[in-house]
Amino acid sequence: MAQVRYIVDDVSQAIAFYTSHLDFRLDQQFGPAMAILAKGDLQLWVAGPQASASQPMPDGSIPKPGGWNRIVVTVTDIEKLVARLRHAGVSFRNDIIQGPGGRQILCEDPAGNPIELFEPA
Repeated sequence: MAQVRYIVDDVSQAIAFYTSHLDFRLDQQFGPAMAILAKGDLQLWVAGPQASASQPMPDGSIPKPGGWNRIVVTVTDIEKLVARLRHAGVSFRNDIIQGPGGRQILCEDPAGNPIELFEPA
């Protein structure tokens, strides 16, 4: 099982997003600080401002959401899913693009963390 941690602004909002839009299940929640979500062999740890993972580093930098590293969620009908997510107000960084292995698009969770939706060729 792979485990990935995302820093988020609001754990409850992240839980709602991943469970309602991307079919993750909630495995554990540690109050407003952190939750563990799962989909297949992926555990996604969402850590809010109260989590230990959000504390400042020794150099003073503060972990924050966003960036370009991402989880990849494999889907079967990317166009249908994108239409449903757009209708729900989910933000996208680009439009569906075609590559040698399939089609992909980047959406964002409520904190701005990228998620690649990927439909294999």
